[in-house]
Amino acid sequence: MTPATDDPPLSWDLNWSTIWDRVAGLVPDAPAIVSPAGTLSYAELEDRAARLAGALHRLGIRRGDRVGVYLYNRPEFLEAIYAAFKLGAIPVNMNFRYRARELAELIRICGARAIIHPATLGDEVSGAAAILRGGGSEVGQDGGTDIAQIVIADGPVSAGHEYESLLTERYDGPDERSGADRFYVFTGGTTGTPKAVVWRHGDLLDAQTLSIFTAVGLPAPTTEADFTAHTGRVPGGAPRVLPLAPLMHLTALVSAMNALVLGGSVVVLSSARLDPVQALHAIVDERVTRIIVVGNAITTPLIDALESAELAGAPYDVASVTSIISSGMAWTDDRKAELLSRMPGATLLDIIASTEGGPYAYSFVRGPAELPSRIELAAGASVIDEDGEPVAVGGTGVLAYSGPMPLGYLDEPAKTAEVYRVIDGVRRVSPGDWVRLLDEDGTVEFLGRGAAVVNTGGEKVYPAEVEEVLLAHPDVVDAAVFGVPDPRWGQAVAAVVAHRDGASVEADALRAFVGDRLAGYKKPQHLLVLDSLERGPSGKVDLARLRELVVAR
Repeated sequence: MTPATDDPPLSWDLNWSTIWDRVAGLVPDAPAIVSPAGTLSYAELEDRAARLAGALHRLGIRRGDRVGVYLYNRPEFLEAIYAAFKLGAIPVNMNFRYRARELAELIRICGARAIIHPATLGDEVSGAAAILRGGGSEVGQDGGTDIAQIVIADGPVSAGHEYESLLTERYDGPDERSGADRFYVFTGGTTGTPKAVVWRHGDLLDAQTLSIFTAVGLPAPTTEADFTAHTGRVPGGAPRVLPLAPLMHLTALVSAMNALVLGGSVVVLSSARLDPVQALHAIVDERVTRIIVVGNAITTPLIDALESAELAGAPYDVASVTSIISSGMAWTDDRKAELLSRMPGATLLDIIASTEGGPYAYSFVRGPAELPSRIELAAGASVIDEDGEPVAVGGTGVLAYSGPMPLGYLDEPAKTAEVYRVIDGVRRVSPGDWVRLLDEDGTVEFLGRGAAVVNTGGEKVYPAEVEEVLLAHPDVVDAAVFGVPDPRWGQAVAAVVAHRDGASVEADALRAFVGDRLAGYKKPQHLLVLDSLERGPSGKVDLARLRELVVAR
């Protein structure tokens, strides 16, 4: 997407990296990032980001070029974002669970010229590059160019440029940074094709004003100077944030970015998988004040680890936690109650939002008396029908939001027009989250996004993609994929397949077949092999019947 003359005006012509540079000048010795590898002060973070920007510049990356960030939660993730911002380049999140074919599709869509990744994911990056160089038949690209690989040495580095060895010279070129600079965030959108949502810095800053300032008792900024007016002087101390959700997801990433605006600390565990014991030790040792989770998927193992420590007579001191934030995944009241019994000083914030914009609705729980949770519309949100008209109490419709939002989807004008609609002269974003409006106060019951998408642990799985892989197996002639309830993940991926006549195929072998070709979370957790799916005359399959079969077995 190139800048358009009809782009909406910016609320703030201010770049995130400009703010972080100012913070580094105000509190140079304050801890910015804390990890098992050590602590980076703000001065050190700024210097490493400037040196990484220099490395990118020497590799030919210029203003407006895209840089893929294909990383687990680790300090280099935030360094990469900061460095790209300094350079005027566009960082793009890439799901570290993706395999080569999926990664190649992301690279093609966003046009990344460089990718930052750990050595342990080098095979996937090399595989993606080979697909693109080979003509890209799997991703629809006619040939491709080599992508500059910047590799973090968490294992043998077999290709590309080793990250630390590149941090030699700073980039301190002309300050061309602008609030109109771009930031791409991949989302599944409402169909199976990955889409890059195009945020401008100034719009994202505006959207985060409540989370950055109001949430810690500070007034909303009215001038650019106000963004750093309270740096080092936040009431009650600057936040110490632990993103347990992956930084590749927007809620976790902006929570970390917001903390760096206030001079706070971001604590990372530098692991691709959640280790609840390590997480709890980090909370205790670093006096973490805010945790970012993904509903039951993360809070369930945390609760189990807390309970085990209590039974062993060595409970964790987690009294420092004042807030726990979740978005994009079911977070049930029983888990919230368990957390509150162990963290009575914490406020639980469950947000219905999307990469496309928001928030649309939220649930605040400050104590057991506020359970069961009530989901209430956020300021600027509404419930509308297919014609954009307000829904009456008791009716169902989709959530919409008017406020600071992205420009739309990268190179997807038709989809942008569908999701970002002008209604009564006001631009609104509505990705398709269905709710029932319960009362005039704006309380809603969340019904989900579309009928087809499976949301498992905050990750979206599109049945058609998994069905396509299952049907590629030589012994499978039919397949149906759908979601079934799961107490931890919200939904689990389930599949029912029909085998070829005379063939014998095992469910575990089919699951492994999918796992070799797609990200692990897309692999069916439940899989039944039948003689036939018994499709009707129109070719449709009775999903309700198949779902009942899976649940029963």
